[in-house]
Amino acid sequence: MLETVNEAETPQDLQTASRSLNQTEAIADPLVEGDDDLAEDELDQIDDVEMSLFDHLEELRSRIFYVLIAIFGGVVGCFVLVNKIVALLEIPAQGVKFLQLAPGEYFFVSIKVAGYSGILVASPMILYQIVRFILPGLTRNEKKAIAPIVFGSSILFVLGIVFAYELLIPAALNFFISYGGDVVEQFWSIDRYFEFVLLLLFSTGLAFQIPVIQALLAMTGIVNSDKMLAGWRYVVLGAVILGAVLTPSTDPMTQSLLAGAVGILYFGGIFLVKAMGK
Repeated sequence: MLETVNEAETPQDLQTASRSLNQTEAIADPLVEGDDDLAEDELDQIDDVEMSLFDHLEELRSRIFYVLIAIFGGVVGCFVLVNKIVALLEIPAQGVKFLQLAPGEYFFVSIKVAGYSGILVASPMILYQIVRFILPGLTRNEKKAIAPIVFGSSILFVLGIVFAYELLIPAALNFFISYGGDVVEQFWSIDRYFEFVLLLLFSTGLAFQIPVIQALLAMTGIVNSDKMLAGWRYVVLGAVILGAVLTPSTDPMTQSLLAGAVGILYFGGIFLVKAMGK
């Protein structure tokens, strides 16, 4: 009698077990044989969920700490070599004698030059920490685009500094030296001179970021290349105004050179956006 009952229940148990096994396989198949991208997206979502706000703040604190350490190391290293950096920045001002008009003026100029130079030296580490912080929140396509954008931004910033050092600063200084050169002796305050040079270097480096901004606007879908090209008249006017605002001098030569560079960069950014669209 017991054997009969067990034989009668065995097929039902087998069917139930088989049905459960099929359901388990159906759930597991998308993870094993499905799209790998879907699985990676699900894992990314899990990571985002597990990372709390406190964890984000803790990571931000550590990134800021690394940035401050890099800036401090860069400033200290540049302060050790500040005399060589000052001599390099004085090259465009040939024929000019610099005066220290107040006690300790050159010391504070050295700190200023070391600060700007230290930030420039530490900029790769600063960019790296920024990218590492925002990278987990980006999509796969955005992660692929972040490396060319960061690399292009760094190259353009360096090109802007070189452009200012080789063209803008000599043009401005030649204008000031030649104007009234036969009337007044060229004795300049070293503090005022380095304020002029450092501001022009960094403002030009920032102005050279225009193609990067255009690429970011195109990636987010805010504007496209056709809209950028349609507003060229406003861009020309804006380039002239930007050249007047960013250059610390009032001579037309420096403003014209910077305005022309901004216009060329803008139209170059349009071709870049078109290439990205293709």
